[in-house]
Order: sequence, then C-alpha cells, then structure tokens
Amino acid sequence: MATRPETAKKILLRWMYGSMALMGVFYSWFVVAAAMDGRASPPVMLAVLVSLGGVLVFYCLILRDAYDDRPLPAVKLAVSALLTAAAVGLQTLSSPVDGGTWESVAYIWLASATLYLPLWSIVGLGTALTAGLAVYASTTTDLSWQGSLMTYLLSALLWPAATWIWCWLWRTIRDAHDGQAAKARLAVSEERLRFARDLHDLLGHSLSVITLKSELSAKLATKDAGRAASEMSEVRRLAAESLVEVRVAVDGYRSLDLDAELAGVRAALEAAGARCTIEARADELPPPARTLLAWAVREGATNVLKHSRATRCSITIDGGVLEMRNDGVHAPAAGTGSGLRGLAERMAIAGGSFSATPTPAGEFVLRAEVRA
Repeated sequence: MATRPETAKKILLRWMYGSMALMGVFYSWFVVAAAMDGRASPPVMLAVLVSLGGVLVFYCLILRDAYDDRPLPAVKLAVSALLTAAAVGLQTLSSPVDGGTWESVAYIWLASATLYLPLWSIVGLGTALTAGLAVYASTTTDLSWQGSLMTYLLSALLWPAATWIWCWLWRTIRDAHDGQAAKARLAVSEERLRFARDLHDLLGHSLSVITLKSELSAKLATKDAGRAASEMSEVRRLAAESLVEVRVAVDGYRSLDLDAELAGVRAALEAAGARCTIEARADELPPPARTLLAWAVREGATNVLKHSRATRCSITIDGGVLEMRNDGVHAPAAGTGSGLRGLAERMAIAGGSFSATPTPAGEFVLRAEVRA
C-alpha cells in the first residue's frame, strides 16, 4: 500500500500533467487557427507546435526532479530555454497569434528555473523578460505599454508562485510524514533504553551477588559443606527474587492505561486526517478489564491506519463493551490479521468476546466485550 506522501505526490504530479496538457491544447488551438487563417505557413505551425510541446514536457520533467530533490537539471533547463526562445521567436517573426497570450509561454520556463536558480537571478530574468515583452506588445499591437506591462507582470508573479507552491506543498507533506516517522522511531528507542535501564537496575545487583556467592560456595564445597549449602540457599533465594522482579517489570510493560491509550489513538487518527470521536464510560471497570479494552483500542486504531483510508472513526465504551467504527473500507478484508487474531484469543482467555467485520456500507466495526 502506498504511503500518504507517495499518494500526495502522485496527485500533485497528475494535477501538473493535466494542467500542462490542457495548456498545450489551448495554445495549440491558437496556432492551428492562425495557420488556417493564413497567418502562418504549415512548416512554421509545425515548428511552433514542436517547440511548445517541448517546453511543456521539459517543465514537467524539471518539476518532477524538484519533487525528488535531484541535482540541478542544467541540461534540461538549457534545452527548455532554447525551446522557449524558439517558440516565442517564431511567433514574433510570423505572428501566428495576435495579442499577448502566446508570449506568456516564456514564463513557463521562468517558473521551472525558479526551483533551482537564485532569487536575484530569477528577479533579473523576470524583469528583463517582462520589460522586453511589454515593449514588443506595445509596438506591434494596439495595447498600451502600461496594459502590456501589467499583463506580463501578473504572469511573471503567478507562474513562479504557483510552481513554488506545488513543490512546497509536496515537501511539507513529506516532511510532516518523515517527522511523524522519526518521532515514532525515537519513542521506540527511548522505550528500549528505559527497559534496558530497568533491567539493569533490577538484575545488575542481584546477578553480581549471585556470582560472588556461587564462587564462594564453590570454594567452600570441599572445606565447609554446611556453609557452602547455606550460601547456595541464599543464591536460590536471590535468583527467585530476581525472577519475581523481572516478571513484575514485564507485566508492567504489558499493561496499558485506557485513558492514555484513547488520547494517543485520537491524536494518531487526527494526525492521519481522520476525525475521531470518543465516548467512554469505563470508570467502574476493574484494572484487568480496562487493560484488555486498551489493547483492543490500540489494535483497532492500528487496523484503521494500516488498512483503510478513514476520514472518521468513532470509539464508544459503555461498561465493558467497546465498539470502534470507521469508514474508508473499500474492499472486503482478505482475512483476519495476526494482531486481531491475537486480540481475539486474549479476549477469549479472559472470558470476553471479540469481533471485527466490514459492513456493506463501507465501514469496519470492531466490537470487544469484557467482564465488568
């Protein structure tokens, strides 16, 4: 399954491809119309169409490179600049299109260059291009230089801004996803470190004492059997106490707090773009039942994030009954995952019940019941 940044990238790229295709059709229509009216010869028309297609294709390629953070595409920028000059130059010589619309093709190249060239160079290129086109339009058409200047100035601002926003939007989505992934990895690392510290604190002293007493017992075995037996009894006692402490620590890690889990699930789902509503009435439940429901909430939220494109999720806890309902299920589940199977087994051992099934309305309902 594609990640959310990959999906966002595909949407943005297809949006870009579609926009360029529509623009190509728009400009091509003017070129063909000019040729049909006798204002351009077929060879000129063909050359203009080829140049136009090249400008739009290289714009897409350069913008796609910007999405992937590749090195400066100097060759593509240079070829695109030559094609842009050819398209605008052929229009200037043959005048296949009247008015100032066609010259705005030059700003497509300026927009692609905005992603790589320094700001001062873009400002200089934009100023020179705008001034030159405004002077040309005012001398070859009925438009005043003020009107031409405003038209081209608007293109000089909108095209680079739109292109920059395209890339900025993608990079923002990608960085947000990377940030969430980094936070998750950091949380796991911190938990491992905490568990390692706890094990060291629990077992470090006990194991050191056990080692010393074992060595002492080995030395006393041939000299003082009674004292050696006493020391070994102490070793057994320390080992049993250490085992109990480890079990308590592990059980503590296995237990979950229901309120904290609900808050964490809400934050995770809303960060993923799903509106989460929670109604919980579980204050009277005993701690084991609350822990079981907390595990069900965690597994249910994991299922929502991994296997659906949910936009809303509701969590209801009434006594010992939990129900999680989410949308975004577009196909029947291929089978119950290992997480849900494990949760069902845990519920059954505790005397509860568990079910997780999709509905014909495109929702997925997880229901768990524990002894109150």
